[in-house]
Amino acid sequence: MQKDLKTYLEELVQQYNRPLFIEEDPISIPHQFSRLQDIEIMGFWSSMLAWGQRKTIINKSQELIDLMDGAPYAFITQHEEKDRERFLGFKHRTFQPVDTLYFLEFFQQYYRQHDSLQQAFSRHLSPDAPHIGPALRGFHEDFFSLPFAPQRTRKHVATPARKSTCKRLNMFLRWMVRRDGRGVDFGLWEDIRPAQLLMPLDVHVERVARRLGLLTRKQADWQAVLELTESLRRFDAEDPVRYDFALFGMGVLER
Repeated sequence: MQKDLKTYLEELVQQYNRPLFIEEDPISIPHQFSRLQDIEIMGFWSSMLAWGQRKTIINKSQELIDLMDGAPYAFITQHEEKDRERFLGFKHRTFQPVDTLYFLEFFQQYYRQHDSLQQAFSRHLSPDAPHIGPALRGFHEDFFSLPFAPQRTRKHVATPARKSTCKRLNMFLRWMVRRDGRGVDFGLWEDIRPAQLLMPLDVHVERVARRLGLLTRKQADWQAVLELTESLRRFDAEDPVRYDFALFGMGVLER
C-alpha cells in the first residue's frame, strides 16, 4: 500500500512541479525578479499575504510591487520616511497599513546591514537540526525585535511557540531552499537543507493528507505539521516537502 501511495504521489509531483504551476500561484510574484533580494522580499511578503483566493493574493502582491516602483530592494534600501505615505491605503483582509509600515521598517533596517534574508533564519539553525522549527522561532523573535513593533502585526508572522502550523513561512522557505531544476522553487539558499523543511499545511493539504492516511492528529497545529512531514520522509528523507506539489495539487483540483 505504501509503495502504491508513493508511486501515486510521485506521479502527481511530476504533474504539478513544473513551470505551468507558477502562473496561478503566489510564487509567480517573486518569479518576476532575478535579483536575490527582490525575490526574497516579494517571496516573503506574498507568502505572508497568502490567505484567501490565490488570484486576490497575487493582485495584492502586485500592488505592493507597484507601490515600490517595480524595484522592491532598491525601494526598501533607499526610500525615505515620506515615501511610506503611499502605503497608507494598502490593505489585504486583516493586513492593515500599520502592518505594512512595520514590514517596510524591518526590511530597511535589515537590508542595510545584511545581504540576504537567509541569515535571519539560518543563524538560528544548526546544520544537524532535524527540522527548521528553531529557525522559525528565532526569525519571529528577530522580526519583532524593533522597540516599536506593533503587537497586532505579530499575528501575520507565525511561530511554533504559539503552536501555529506556520504554513506561510514553511511555504516561503520551500520556495527559497528547494532546488531540483524544475523551474518552480528557487533553491537560492544553501545554509538550510531541503531535508530540514516542513510541509506548508493549509486546508487543501490537510484534507488530502487525512484522506490518504498521512495525517491522523485531530488538530491542525504545529504537531500536525511535524507528523505529516515525518510521514512524507518515509518516501523521501532528503526532500519530503516535494510532495507539497502532489497534496496541494490534489486538494485544489479536488481529485
